[in-house]
Amino acid sequence: QVQLVESGGGLVQPGGSLSLSCAASADNFEILPMNWYRQVPGKHQELVATIFFNNGTLYGSFVRDRFTISRDNTKRTVSLQMNSLEPEDTAVYYCNTMGTVPPSWGQGVQVTVSS
Repeated sequence: QVQLVESGGGLVQPGGSLSLSCAASADNFEILPMNWYRQVPGKHQELVATIFFNNGTLYGSFVRDRFTISRDNTKRTVSLQMNSLEPEDTAVYYCNTMGTVPPSWGQGVQVTVSS
């Protein structure tokens, strides 16, 4: 396992933007696939975005070109830029990698979209 520490959550109005960041302790960070998940109490966890070692990306269908995942292997960080936020994006967002045994998770950051 590696230690993952998220930052950047908070309260934003609908239509606004937030940027989340996740710092990883892994020495082999550059080869790890990194994910952002989100969870609303009482609902299933959703995969928001994935970035692979070659900077290939995948997004959940609900993202609709509003979010961008990126990584900085020098700083061992993965970021999620979220634009055009909607109240439905309110959730706890978790940084994750399935590239370790067991998978590694951050502590989560709250994102609240509300007027």
